[in-house]
Amino acid sequence: MSPREQEIQRRTELSVTRVTKAVFPSTTNHHNTLFGGTALAWMDEVSFIAATRFCRLPLVTVSTDRIDFKHPIAAGSIVELVGRVVTVGNTSLKVEVEVFVESMSCDGREKAIHGLFSFVAIDDDKRPVPVLPGFAA
Repeated sequence: MSPREQEIQRRTELSVTRVTKAVFPSTTNHHNTLFGGTALAWMDEVSFIAATRFCRLPLVTVSTDRIDFKHPIAAGSIVELVGRVVTVGNTSLKVEVEVFVESMSCDGREKAIHGLFSFVAIDDDKRPVPVLPGFAA
């Protein structure tokens, strides 16, 4: 394994981000389930934190590759968002976010949403910079 690959593995492990939230009525839609826009905002935030932890550089979200809503999330649920870096380019990172839902009154949980977010590291002039300075791609 090259030094760059070792560094990617080390940083990936350190950057996994978990956030747990309760779904209150103020975040639900007319179906009494989590509003999709709220879920996307939470996912973007978790992916941004994971990407920032990975490279410790200024980043911008450049795309959401795919978001799959697999299961509705009812008001009164607990959700856990888990973000992890899955792809490292020269100036970009791709972060996978999984959203798990569980009842407040029963054991067990299931994956409700899955998405991929892409980020680019930037300098003060908003130009792309390497996510791993000192480790050539």
